[in-house]
Amino acid sequence: MNVARSPGELETRSRAVAVGTFDGVHLGHRRVLAAAVDQGPALTPTVVSFWPHPRIVLGNEVRLLTTLERRLELLADAGIDETLVVEFTPRVAQMAPEAFADEVLRPIGTELVVAGTDFRFGRGRAGDLDTLERLGLAVERVDLVPDVSSTAIRGLLREGDVAGAARLLGRTAEVEGTVVSGDARGGTLGYPTANLLVEPDLLVPAFGIYAGWAEGHRSAVSIGTNPHYGGHERRVEAFLLDFDGDLYGERLVVELWKRLREEQSFGSEAELVEQIGRDVEAARAAERPV
Repeated sequence: MNVARSPGELETRSRAVAVGTFDGVHLGHRRVLAAAVDQGPALTPTVVSFWPHPRIVLGNEVRLLTTLERRLELLADAGIDETLVVEFTPRVAQMAPEAFADEVLRPIGTELVVAGTDFRFGRGRAGDLDTLERLGLAVERVDLVPDVSSTAIRGLLREGDVAGAARLLGRTAEVEGTVVSGDARGGTLGYPTANLLVEPDLLVPAFGIYAGWAEGHRSAVSIGTNPHYGGHERRVEAFLLDFDGDLYGERLVVELWKRLREEQSFGSEAELVEQIGRDVEAARAAERPV
């Protein structure tokens, strides 16, 4: 997929454009994306998205479901040929709907805008699909998927309900980060883990032990503070079953299939190792939720 950072980087061609943040690329987003893809080959399926998240720029705290890199991968998987990532600034936030159409949509050749029926854009969310029609652009209204939203998914993940989140995402829930060195305690216990450095704006599910998948291997994933050792700092650590290799410095996307249990302290290190063994076997038996 071709990714541009300004309208001038994209060739002017006839396009079916989906506009939005698309955080999580969930089932509702996918319905909109599919409507854009279905316009091809006469109209190039294209996404206009924003980074950083508009609500963050406007002073709100938002925990994101996906990094920008992961979002772009998911958009490509959905069949999008090209994506324009608009830097969301206070100036962009103050753009009137007419200015957004003239400065962003028309220069890339937008002929059709595809969006959910609740779509709003421009300063004060003053624009909608009716506005675009008045400005001379064709629109396609896509029905919303009931009960599916990024907000609902965030709520489920905060509760550790990764299976419920997967049903709304239409794919497995994930946590992503760069593998960094940790305290190497897992290796001494016989279960070496990949310690993830997660971007600060990314949502991390509730503390606990999860079954999952990473790099083609089933994984047992710990999210929490390692209370057995008196930890206070949140850690995200993945033990990849039957894996032998060096992941330091690598980007790692970890699927979370099932929450196995809460994190806990143990009476002895032997009891901890015994429980880790049970967690590993549970991860080996777990099934992908979607």
